[in-house]
Amino acid sequence: MTKIGAKAVKPKKPMPSSWKRFIMTILFLGLAVGLTACGSDEPIQAGVSGKLKITATIGMIADIAREVGGDHVEVTGLMKAGVDPHLYKASQGDVKKLEQADLILYNGLHLEGKMVEIFENMQKTKPTVAVSKNIPESKLRSMDDGTASHDPHIWFDVKHWMTATETVRDELVKLDAAHAEDYKKSAETYLGKLKELDAYAKEQIASIPEGQRVLVTAHDAFGYFGDAYGIKVMGLQGISTASEPGSKDVIDLRDYLVKNKIKAVFVESSVPKKSIEAMIEGAKKQGHDIVIGGELFSDAMGEEGTAEGTYLGMVRHNVDTIVKALK
Repeated sequence: MTKIGAKAVKPKKPMPSSWKRFIMTILFLGLAVGLTACGSDEPIQAGVSGKLKITATIGMIADIAREVGGDHVEVTGLMKAGVDPHLYKASQGDVKKLEQADLILYNGLHLEGKMVEIFENMQKTKPTVAVSKNIPESKLRSMDDGTASHDPHIWFDVKHWMTATETVRDELVKLDAAHAEDYKKSAETYLGKLKELDAYAKEQIASIPEGQRVLVTAHDAFGYFGDAYGIKVMGLQGISTASEPGSKDVIDLRDYLVKNKIKAVFVESSVPKKSIEAMIEGAKKQGHDIVIGGELFSDAMGEEGTAEGTYLGMVRHNVDTIVKALK
């Protein structure tokens, strides 16, 4: 026996090799089960929900995905109310949402200019689709910067947004053939609502006296709207908000408003209104009063949970605000 202090301790007998093997087997099996459970958390959740994960850039596209996808999809929109997509930079969290998606939907036509490289990388591993891809080039407006690029604000012609809806429908049918009929039925219902909206916009804008059909906004986002519904559109900035308007832009537009006795201009929810306010102040010094006719939604919809937080509600709000101010 070995003595430790005042006590004597008997040495322990070695564990039989068969018991060692048994215990090691149990530990190994426990570890394997644990690792399998950890690695399968996401697939199990996805399997239970059975939903396609869709990540969309702007709210208007996310709205299409929800309308057409219904209960079969889980939609995440990256850009919330009041966010300018021209200037938007994706965060690490955004990249993660894109990586986890089964389908990525974006506008294209360089609207999300700072995210082009991300989309190009994502295209290598998953469906990454521009909803503008099926709109004929002949129906796209050219940019005002002398380049061969096009105006990306296609949602302001409801007919173009109907084409975008059909593109989303076709992508969902391709990815999830099991629910193809549901996607087709939902798309048909939504397209019917869009057709009614298109007719409503034409009727309401036509009710404004022709000489007063001039829409002046912070930036030139409403060109498709003007072409589709018969109203002259003028923006203080160009089609993109990437550059600030110069003093000449402010002066030229101010002089036009004074000369043509235009009495209302509009601010936008996603664009600062300081330049519009400077133009109004300049017109006032020349003896012509201009009021802000209201706030329009241009590159972003309203807050979630409001009527303006949907595409249908956003367009109706814009039409009603314009008509009320100019009529």
